Amino acid sequence: MQPNIDTVRHAQSGMVIQTNSVIRNTYILLSMTLLFSAFTAWLAMLTNATPMGLMVLPIYFGLLFLTQSLRNSVWGIASIFAFTGFMGYTLGPILNFAIQGFSNGTQIIMASLGLTGLIFFALSGYALTTRKDFSYLGGFLFVAATIGMMASIVGLFFPVPLLYLGVSSAFVLIASGTILFQTSQIIHDGERNYIMATIALYVSIYNLFISLLQLFMLLAGRRNN
Repeated sequence: MQPNIDTVRHAQSGMVIQTNSVIRNTYILLSMTLLFSAFTAWLAMLTNATPMGLMVLPIYFGLLFLTQSLRNSVWGIASIFAFTGFMGYTLGPILNFAIQGFSNGTQIIMASLGLTGLIFFALSGYALTTRKDFSYLGGFLFVAATIGMMASIVGLFFPVPLLYLGVSSAFVLIASGTILFQTSQIIHDGERNYIMATIALYVSIYNLFISLLQLFMLLAGRRNN
């Protein structure tokens, strides 16, 4: 029986090493993509880029599909930087709107950024420390995100402040749940590809920041006269 026990122990040790490798590579790549997004957002602000409107969606899904297709090759790295760089660029007009449209726009952006970071590190730290399995959130998050997307589209045609408030609040909860879910997937071998793990966490952070920014603008923004 001893060889079998040693084999099991060796296999478990190998799984732990692989999991730690995915976690390390994911957070390194996530940090790099967030910095690159900040750079492209700054470029968009500097050049006064105009909002892309609905054109964002086909580019978003196109780059997302490309990254998924290339996830097992070195080109997946280039693709994820193209995706996150584009997403950062789309932030530029939103940040300019906050700064130019509100007297406290800079404070709103910094508060949203700080709270985003605090929520992400708290939830990720909790999942990594407790090692709890949050896979049961998958189905709920999918349904909630689908409803949230539909409500967002409706909001484009019927700009009701209360609807914006509800959608933004819902996406704060959805993004927070996705951070727990995705971190749990990495820990419990549900996600072995660090490129896909990175892109899932990046999208969650992006949605969390945008939703908090919208909430702060709606609830605490002081419009310029």
